[in-house]
Amino acid sequence: MVHQTVRHKSSDLVGLAPTHLQNLRRRDFVAGAALVDGRWIVGEQRDIVVDPATGEEIAEIARCSAADMDRAIAAAERSFAAWRALLPARRGAILRSWASLMLDHSEELAILVTSEQGKPLAEARHEIAYGAGFLEWFAAEGERAYGETIPSHKPETLLQVRMQPIGVAAAITPWNFPVAMITRKAGAALAAGCPIIVKPAPETPLSALAVARLAEEAGVPRGVFQILVGNPIELSAPLLRDTRVRALSFTGSTQVGRLLLEGAAQTVKKVSLELGGHAPFLIFDDVDVDRAVKGAIAAKFSTSGQDCLAANRFYVQRGIYGAFVDAFAAAVAQLKVGHGLDPTTDIGPMTKLPVANKCRAQIDDAVKKGARLFSTNQGVSLGPNFVPPALLSDVTEGMLIAHEETFGPVAAVLPFDSEEEVTARANANEMGLAGYIYTDSLRRALRLSEQIECGMLGINTASFTGPSIPFGGWKQSGLGREGSRHGLAEYMELKYVCFGDLAG
Repeated sequence: MVHQTVRHKSSDLVGLAPTHLQNLRRRDFVAGAALVDGRWIVGEQRDIVVDPATGEEIAEIARCSAADMDRAIAAAERSFAAWRALLPARRGAILRSWASLMLDHSEELAILVTSEQGKPLAEARHEIAYGAGFLEWFAAEGERAYGETIPSHKPETLLQVRMQPIGVAAAITPWNFPVAMITRKAGAALAAGCPIIVKPAPETPLSALAVARLAEEAGVPRGVFQILVGNPIELSAPLLRDTRVRALSFTGSTQVGRLLLEGAAQTVKKVSLELGGHAPFLIFDDVDVDRAVKGAIAAKFSTSGQDCLAANRFYVQRGIYGAFVDAFAAAVAQLKVGHGLDPTTDIGPMTKLPVANKCRAQIDDAVKKGARLFSTNQGVSLGPNFVPPALLSDVTEGMLIAHEETFGPVAAVLPFDSEEEVTARANANEMGLAGYIYTDSLRRALRLSEQIECGMLGINTASFTGPSIPFGGWKQSGLGREGSRHGLAEYMELKYVCFGDLAG
């Protein structure tokens, strides 16, 4: 085992007091009230929101109760008839107005995201634009919820299939993309004609509630879009047991997804799940090493590695293995760790301490079993949520990092010899969300695009998401799709209608 440490100078963490949020143009963005039935409620109890980089308290937030959730479900049910009756073009206009307001307040929203989630401010700005894009996409897609006419198999009949809104929907959203995961779900539900209740992650409620204020200003009617924050188990229970909630969408861990799927089965809800990933990144020896490294950095270290699409297993063909490891290690060493509001930061804190601890445990396990560690000493004393970017080479399948999802800035590199071998290794996992392939062989790219078991695949690119694509995974990485016309269908039901006796 060889332990290599790459050092470079870094400035101290920016000393940010909670008062940095007091300078926001919209002070109501940090008021901490939840939106239930068109009213902003403070709640009898309050929770604390902390900056994951510093551990400082930055806001207090309402803690909603199960009774509040029951009121929200009743309000959503009351609002359903009027909302579905609006012309799709009118619903679309409201969604476009919401997107426009998000873009008008993009800097304030981005500061909120960075303050409570930790990601670098540049990435938070990108998330706001990305999130607004879903509202704009579904504003138009709602007008294209086409049915069909079927050539009849019976005389004197007319056969139709219609797409109709399913009813009250619920969304449980994660902390790594606290804005975009709300708009990706809510945009589809609202465009389909469904009211939606959102329960955001307890770590990142501020940006969610700020987006809700903008939805209200955009003209989303009372009860159509509601956000409740609080204990996940307490607030999820009413959503699962209530028959008025017809659809449930969840983004998060596979473990929690299984529990929600089991609970939703009791009332046979329509469920869409975007769960964990363990993305393989295959690099063949016919590609330029520098191009592969550039893609690897983007695929691994965006959102500080806290991304379900993040590449976890870098399989590199032996012909370029040594050159790739050296170049990758050098690129990783250039990544700057710090507070997300520092404009020079590339890697922010892990949002949750258990995520950071899991990264450290995977590194320790791999090193003990013979992996080489290339890590960066940033020259500062970082808090417990920080994991300096690291590269583990000579990783083997028996190490934890080879078969567990890594939700942080730690890259595992494994050598391989043949295409057949690496295909089998890449598929030998119950996760199947995304994958990446770098090769200059078109024939190989076509073959592997058929053989790799995942819902999304990037060929010679690390960037492939957007509102128009069907986002989702295979196997235990989820059910259903988000984005695209398929995402709209998650909130609609098919109705077949047979018109008879047309001769009369």
